Amino acid sequence: MSPAKQSSAKHAAPKPLPAKPVSREFPGVALVGMGPGDPGLLTLRAAEALRKADLVIVERAGCPQEILAHCREDAEIVDTAEGGHLERAVRAAKAGRYVVRLFRGDPGLACDLAGEGGELEKAGVPFQVIPGVSAVTGVPGYAGIPLTDADHREVRIVDAGEGGVDWDRFSSPDATLVVLGAENSVAEVAKGLIAAGRPDTTPAAMTTLGTTTEQETVVSTLHRLAADTKGMEAPALIIVGDVVTWRDRLAWFETKPLFGWRVLVPRTKEQAASLSEQLREYGAVPEEVPTISVEPPRTPQQMERAVKGLVTGRYEWVVFTSTNAVRAVREKFSDYGLDARAFAGLKVAAVGEQTSRALVEFGVQPDLVPTGQQSSEGLLEVWPPYDEDLDPINRILLPRADIATDTLIAGLTDLGWECEDVTAYRTVRAAPPPAPIREAIKGGGFDAVLFTSSSTVKNLIGIAGKPHNVTVIACIGPQTAKTAEEYGLRVDVLSEKPSVSALAEALAEYGARRRATQIENGDPLRKPSQMRRGARRRR
Repeated sequence: MSPAKQSSAKHAAPKPLPAKPVSREFPGVALVGMGPGDPGLLTLRAAEALRKADLVIVERAGCPQEILAHCREDAEIVDTAEGGHLERAVRAAKAGRYVVRLFRGDPGLACDLAGEGGELEKAGVPFQVIPGVSAVTGVPGYAGIPLTDADHREVRIVDAGEGGVDWDRFSSPDATLVVLGAENSVAEVAKGLIAAGRPDTTPAAMTTLGTTTEQETVVSTLHRLAADTKGMEAPALIIVGDVVTWRDRLAWFETKPLFGWRVLVPRTKEQAASLSEQLREYGAVPEEVPTISVEPPRTPQQMERAVKGLVTGRYEWVVFTSTNAVRAVREKFSDYGLDARAFAGLKVAAVGEQTSRALVEFGVQPDLVPTGQQSSEGLLEVWPPYDEDLDPINRILLPRADIATDTLIAGLTDLGWECEDVTAYRTVRAAPPPAPIREAIKGGGFDAVLFTSSSTVKNLIGIAGKPHNVTVIACIGPQTAKTAEEYGLRVDVLSEKPSVSALAEALAEYGARRRATQIENGDPLRKPSQMRRGARRRR
């Protein structure tokens, strides 16, 4: 990881800052570390500072969007690449605005805390330092290499980014050496250490893009390090010493079942939130591409009468079969100034984990959910028949999509219930994704795609094209798998239970088996997307 450098170029006088709300919080500059790459390593204190900031200064190219998501919508974001950022920080702070200056890693290590902090002090601007997880500790931790153990208690850090290092000062074989900024001078580092007296058999490892899902670690020796790491990307960090041998037992990040897999999730951001988070836990990089757009019904009168009947006691049950139905009813409640208390005295049924969770978030605990198959059929298996002695009302409200099937209504009618099927929302095919996404889908740029319904299969192919044959196809159930096969897709993964959580777990198990097979056969560890012709192969 190359240290941040302060430009000495002269900049034109910056334009006056636009008037912004003056923060009542700390009126100065917070010099904040954002960690070495993984947005999850942002500290609580740093996230709090971002939420309060009026002005955020950062190198946009090296800042994950998830970190900037902590900022207020009205916060001003300034890219350091534009130049003159320190002057802007000074003027903004003196105007009473709260400024956050973000540094990659920790501000005081391989960054310009000394230079920028010194200038702020000179300008009479109050500042504070919020440390971040440094690459020196974060990257080795993600690589599975402890910097100390029972036999090695000394750690020495050297910044080789500018060259001219006196390697004799780092010749002690008992000290673990962490070398920053050496991605373009690996051979010089190795030769310098060997010449200083370190044995050429000394274990050494190089990690690039540390703590991100593009992380790559190569374990070697000082003698072979330059040759074995040829072509690796920046930023990189080198660890030299016997502690490197712990990686065989402690590697945990790069061994995740879906590590680095780019997985297409054809759902809206709201629907995909928990699924994407689960995929990240497995090491994947989820990319959400909506295939369906949810819109209000063309005529709202049906829903208006349904909500009125719900409040006045017209129904015994309300059945929710999707999160979209929950959202539609909740929005209509909001229009009338109602909340979850309007469900008092009603019985509520839900199909699916996500639907149940959406109801609980609304403040409604479902009374009935399927115990087996999470579908209309599964709900019918546990639904009680109408009993005129026990049930004062035999009417059920079903707020659903305009294209919902009649299976549930037919089954409930057979059980003696009267159903009112109300169109709560319409589903239409979403707009095509951007061209790079379409090209990645058809060209094999995705390692896997998760299909959560037959409609996602049809709509994704309709708006973006057919996935490449190297892409792993995972389907949530037999009907979805059948639709995928009808469109000429090879189904690789089928979840045992029809839930998005089970689908992600099934894909992770597939990835783990695939990795184990590659290791057993002595093959290079390659993602599905790297199997296509011309793809970059992972070491």
